[in-house]
Order: sequence, then structure tokens, then C-alpha cells
Amino acid sequence: MMGGLLRAVLLLVLLVAVVVGVGAFLLGYRVSDFRTGEPVRTSGRDAGDATAGTAGTARERGAEIGERVGAAADRAGEMLSDGAVTAKIKSKMALDDTIEARHINVSTRDNVVTLSGTVASARQRERAVQLAKETEGVKSVKDELRIRK
Repeated sequence: MMGGLLRAVLLLVLLVAVVVGVGAFLLGYRVSDFRTGEPVRTSGRDAGDATAGTAGTARERGAEIGERVGAAADRAGEMLSDGAVTAKIKSKMALDDTIEARHINVSTRDNVVTLSGTVASARQRERAVQLAKETEGVKSVKDELRIRK
């Protein structure tokens, strides 16, 4: 259920990013030149011979803004993806009767999972690492778990 919600949020973020990027591109981002603050003229009577050059520049800026929005959406998607991986692993551990999940911390960055905290035995440690490695989307697992003495 949680995976479906995260997918829906991710799709919404990507949809908004695409709509904003396409809108900026199609409108030519005509508000103003962000470097000089002067209005950008893409058409009109007072644009003169510079119309084609300015329109091209405005389109380039629109495309650049679209790319930036897309990159931001990708970063947001990666963050959501890391959160989803962490949630999946924590859920697996909570449902596993052989692990004391409340003593294990799970963090994910760029789909690399770090397990830290304490476990009661080497067997629990191995099981926790195994569950993390078996989770979809995990590139690798860093085992920083300690065994309680």
C-alpha cells in the first residue's frame, strides 16, 4: 500500500515538472532576461529585426529552464525512491520474527543501504543484511550492525 502511494506521489511530481518545463518552453519564458532584467521581446511591432534572434534566445532559455525542472524532478524522484527502499526494508524487518527490528536503523542514499544499531546475535545480523540485499532497488548494503554482548 505504501509503495503505491509513493509511486503516485512520484508520478505527480514528474507530471508537474513536465508540465512546467513544456509550458516554459512553449511560452518562450518571455518575462525578462534573468541576467540583465530587461524585457525579452519575442514578437511585436517594436522588436524589429531582432525578433528572430530574441525568440531563439527565449526558446533556449525556456529549454534550459525545462532541463533544470527535469533535473529537479529527477532528484526528487531519487529522494522518494530512497525513502521507499528504506520503508520496504523496515517493513520486512518488522514482519520477520527472527529480528528485533526496533534496534536496527536503516538509512538509504542513492540506493545504498546502511544498517546500524545492535542485534542479539550473528544470525540476526545475517538475516537483517539478507533482507536488505533482497529488497528491490538496493544497489549495495553497508553493514554497521553490532552484536550485543
